[in-house]
Amino acid sequence: MSAHHDKGFPISRFDVPDLDTLPDDLRARIEDIAEKTGFVPNVFRGLARRPDELRAFLAYYDALMARDGGLSKAEREMIAVATSAANHCSYCVVSHGALLRIFSKDPLLGDQIATHYERADISPRQRAMLDAAMVLATSPREFGDANITSLKAAGFADDDIWDIGAITALFALSNRMAHLMDLRPNDEFYVMGR
Repeated sequence: MSAHHDKGFPISRFDVPDLDTLPDDLRARIEDIAEKTGFVPNVFRGLARRPDELRAFLAYYDALMARDGGLSKAEREMIAVATSAANHCSYCVVSHGALLRIFSKDPLLGDQIATHYERADISPRQRAMLDAAMVLATSPREFGDANITSLKAAGFADDDIWDIGAITALFALSNRMAHLMDLRPNDEFYVMGR
């Protein structure tokens, strides 16, 4: 078990299992991702120390981030990046910033959302989405009917609002697990979509 990156820097403060020791379904899923991207994202290596939890995480991630609905893939990634930045999660900001650049076909958008989403080149609808997500991410006790009303006024249906909240919640979990592991972003993420 190695918790080190290719350059010798640790990718996690916990043991990281060798991929060939994982259950077949998880190993196949990770190999498929590595084939598409050219590398294994460190989040899979880090969470693989508990296969049942990795499996559950992937199922919820897929249910939210890969589903069809009123939010585009880029908008889903905007929520991930903005809320992860608010939670100071470098792994998720870097990795999902890369996905945002790819899905939006905009090499600037990930950095704009991560550093100051209020000034990013996004639509008023997207700003309303991120405003609500940020309240839920940073001040959940203040989230309420006014936020729902603002989202509806911006054109979001109930299922879209659910997605905004659920993605925010998923990344709260992901951010905190990344902090627990001290998870290092893969170098490859920094250059994707640029």
